[in-house]
Amino acid sequence: MSEWDAGLGGDDEAGAVMRTVTRQLKLWREAAGLTQAEFGAAIGYGEELVSSVERGRRIPRPEYLDRADEVLSAGGRIAALREDLAEVRYPKKVRDVKRLEGEAVEICSYNNSVIDGLLQTEAYARAVFGSRRPQFTEEELEQRVAARLDRQEIFSSPATRPLFSFVLCEATLRRLIGGRMVMRNQLERLSEVARLRNVDLQVLPLSREENSGLGGPFRLLKLKDGAAVGLNEVQLTNRVIIDPRETTVLDMRYGIIRAQALTPRESLAFIEKALGES
Repeated sequence: MSEWDAGLGGDDEAGAVMRTVTRQLKLWREAAGLTQAEFGAAIGYGEELVSSVERGRRIPRPEYLDRADEVLSAGGRIAALREDLAEVRYPKKVRDVKRLEGEAVEICSYNNSVIDGLLQTEAYARAVFGSRRPQFTEEELEQRVAARLDRQEIFSSPATRPLFSFVLCEATLRRLIGGRMVMRNQLERLSEVARLRNVDLQVLPLSREENSGLGGPFRLLKLKDGAAVGLNEVQLTNRVIIDPRETTVLDMRYGIIRAQALTPRESLAFIEKALGES
């Protein structure tokens, strides 16, 4: 049951969505003249879970809403609540990043630690989150992996087709996070993404004498309104950068890093070579 936990403390947006959804569920159940125990038996769940959902302590899964819609003859009105709950199960930080990415016309990323989250396979992402200390609980780990994979839908979304620019330090290709097979599959994923028409993927070799990204990973999102937002994640700190003076520095720095890296074509060959060696 723990994977159903709402855990929405301090998240006003998610809390408001949950209150609306749970109120609707309770109204529909009461209108049908069913107790929580009767309703639970009808949809295949226990009374305790039904009570927890209606009190906002549990986030109802899509299948819960589908069964409720069917039993209460709601004509799709309850099932439609899935869209409202789709992102509530993810941490607010993840939702905010995904929202910014959805508004971007260009997404730039430099990383010298791990493969960028938008490029990670499920197994690689699981290994990254699994290496965290203190450890995530199993439920927290699954939540974060699901959220990371959900963000990757931006590659196939017809509504948002930004330009992507990734620069990966060679170290991220050599570091065997998750083991050899996980890393081999990750390299295959990079090879696939690098061939997309709206993606420039570059590798910055360790042999380069100059590397302007030694200060650490960062991302720069260029939005539709012309503004730029920087994202910087370091130990225990996540920072959103909106000061134009600072985003200008990041933009300049990223341009220099791109110039120091291999070209996209050279980088693809580099990845293929690493794949052959794996």
